[in-house]
Amino acid sequence: MRSDFSFLRAKQVFTFAIMFITTVAFAQEVKSKYDYHAAFNNQFYTTTGTPYRSASGQPGPAYWQNRADYHLTVSLNDQTNEISGKAAISYINNSPDVLPFLWVHLDQNLFAKGSRGSAILSVFGSRYGTQDEDFEGGMKIKSVKVAPSKKSKTATEVNYTITDTRMQVWLPEELKANGGAVELIIEYSYISPSYGADRTGVLPTKHGKIFSVAQWYPRMCVYDDILGWNTLPYTGPGEFYLEYGDVDMEITAPAHLFVVGSGELLNLNEVLTPEQLKRWNTAANSEKTVIIRTEKEVEEMSGKTLSALKTWKFRMKNTRDVAWAASAAFIIDGAKINLKSGNKCMALSAYPVESAGNNAWSRSTEYTKASIEHYSNKWFEYPYPTAVNVASNVGGMEYPGVSFCGWRAKSSSLWGVTDHEFGHNWFPMIVGTNERIHGWMDEGFNTFINDLSTQAFNNGEYDAGKKNMHQFGMMLTSPNLEPMLTAPAGMKENNIGILLYYKPSEGLHLLRNHILGPERFDMAFREYIRRWAYKHPGPDDFFRTIENVAGENLNWFWRGWFIHNWRLDQAIRDVKYQRNDPSQGALITIDNLEQMPMPVILEIKTESGKTDRVKLPVEIWERNTSFVYKHPSTEKIVSVTIDPDREFPDVNPKNNSWKN
Repeated sequence: MRSDFSFLRAKQVFTFAIMFITTVAFAQEVKSKYDYHAAFNNQFYTTTGTPYRSASGQPGPAYWQNRADYHLTVSLNDQTNEISGKAAISYINNSPDVLPFLWVHLDQNLFAKGSRGSAILSVFGSRYGTQDEDFEGGMKIKSVKVAPSKKSKTATEVNYTITDTRMQVWLPEELKANGGAVELIIEYSYISPSYGADRTGVLPTKHGKIFSVAQWYPRMCVYDDILGWNTLPYTGPGEFYLEYGDVDMEITAPAHLFVVGSGELLNLNEVLTPEQLKRWNTAANSEKTVIIRTEKEVEEMSGKTLSALKTWKFRMKNTRDVAWAASAAFIIDGAKINLKSGNKCMALSAYPVESAGNNAWSRSTEYTKASIEHYSNKWFEYPYPTAVNVASNVGGMEYPGVSFCGWRAKSSSLWGVTDHEFGHNWFPMIVGTNERIHGWMDEGFNTFINDLSTQAFNNGEYDAGKKNMHQFGMMLTSPNLEPMLTAPAGMKENNIGILLYYKPSEGLHLLRNHILGPERFDMAFREYIRRWAYKHPGPDDFFRTIENVAGENLNWFWRGWFIHNWRLDQAIRDVKYQRNDPSQGALITIDNLEQMPMPVILEIKTESGKTDRVKLPVEIWERNTSFVYKHPSTEKIVSVTIDPDREFPDVNPKNNSWKN
């Protein structure tokens, strides 16, 4: 028995050695760039979990973040485009650190002459400038004070230093850790640019200017457990990173202007006519769009400059920002948004006569309502009382509860920009990522959910269908691209669309459709949103959450698609038959020629016309650059095709097929 066993064992070892040598010989026939040690190296995370951020991707038991509540009182001069007022900021230091000073964003200083952002603008043009507008931009700070406290019965002037788009405020006494509170009072003013980095501006129309007002008040910088103070200057490409809190704003404007803004309009009775108030209440309970301020009412106010003023009062709770818009030219319409919880919510649109039309802005409220309802049902309920879409010279920009979209947009382009900007209420308004560093975590995630929303809207009215990812593979992994995790300010402007929007979005589609499957992915993605709603996640928090909730090690995917710019090239090398007999099955040799591994989908056709689909897991590349798949066919094979539906970003589809 022992002798026989030894003989059989030796025969098995010999056979294995022959197969190994043959496999190596096959692998040498095609030169592959693939290194499976690099792709599947298990040393992915550079830090372990902390009390603040768990290794599982959720906030840790000692997670903290600071808070900023604002009371904003401002006035608008519609003749000079000046906005002036006062910001009372109640700041709570929940960190474990004592803070001797605070940092504040003054983002309007991007438009001051000599700013860093203006200095680095390309001479060939950029969306981040003011289109060579000649005006005196930037915030003028009149005073910075600390409000009265127990020790001081009067407000105290404090020292401050303004450096480009940031202001450092030195406190009269250190702000205590774990709940220390202080109130800053900042008086300021600025002239609005007509076109401010495609995020704020003033649009002239037939019946008056449309003011789209954003980055309009001093906003607290974030102090967090990752970087401490986040003080990257605002130069245009990188957007925002802000603390959460409640905001009350009072906007005083000439009485002929209509103002819309983030949050609940508190004094409807004071600012609307009785007829408008009646229409407003009807719209708030209507599934169909209801006109609140008519074209006739717009025309009646056209050309009037009233000395009287109105103050519009808004309240927004648990938000990281607020924005508003004002114009005499606004047609206003609205409808009810349905939320499962029963919370009241309303879609509103504000647009000039020039933008009206059944294929244009007259459908804006329909689009807004559908977008908010879809994301609320699928991912996380919309938390704000209104969703306001404003026709603007800003091509597309998002703020909590308010979107600025191009006033010329129509049909699919208006749906697309509306859906995209309101999708941003989930990323980064609810899930409060650091856009200035990790732009892909809001733009890319939002672009991904936009694709699903567009598929669902009105039975796919604007759905373009599946993409041919073979056509996109070269573009998405071009050697001219920076790594996706590069900060937006460190990317070529022409690369931003790919790296922040399309590449991360397509990565999530790959993860959902081919790696995890929709059920597991959706469960993990919802959990990520739930865990980090109104908090500050970083990339590792996202990666860890998806892995832990889905139960899958995905470091090969994060490494190849997000961290590096690896390419995918899967190839069919050869098809042979077991013992040269088609009835005993086929041996199909597949190569991975570039550094990115992916699952493999094979379509196998036999001479009788039978077609099989086979999916091989990504683990076939854990220790192989070439893999032989044994297919249990019983007849001759006429063709084998990798990725027949063109859903993977393969850079060389010419080697994806074999024909007899």
